[in-house]
Amino acid sequence: SVDFATQPRAALIYRLSGDYNPLHAEPAVASAAGFKRPILHGLATYGIAGWAVVKQVCGGDPAAMQSLDVRFSSPVYPGETIRTELWVDGKVVSFRARAVERDILVLNNGRAELR
Repeated sequence: SVDFATQPRAALIYRLSGDYNPLHAEPAVASAAGFKRPILHGLATYGIAGWAVVKQVCGGDPAAMQSLDVRFSSPVYPGETIRTELWVDGKVVSFRARAVERDILVLNNGRAELR
């Protein structure tokens, strides 16, 4: 497994790339959508899982990974630690990720194919 601690302001960084979705920055909007506070972008969670595969299985070489698929199962709140658990079977890496602080799966049925 690989742990990655997200920063409390991580979702705000995406505004620099032009993503102004208020769900990730405005508490009132997040609350109206049923969340206790703004949530981290799914792309950030997806990227963290990909980084974990590259770090743990690919020796740090992203070119060693051919594909990455996953099912989003719960949101991540900025500031939470994402623990990615991996199982390697030849050129297939199965994985899931959880928000450590809430002990809840945030990604499930993950599958990475290696070159």
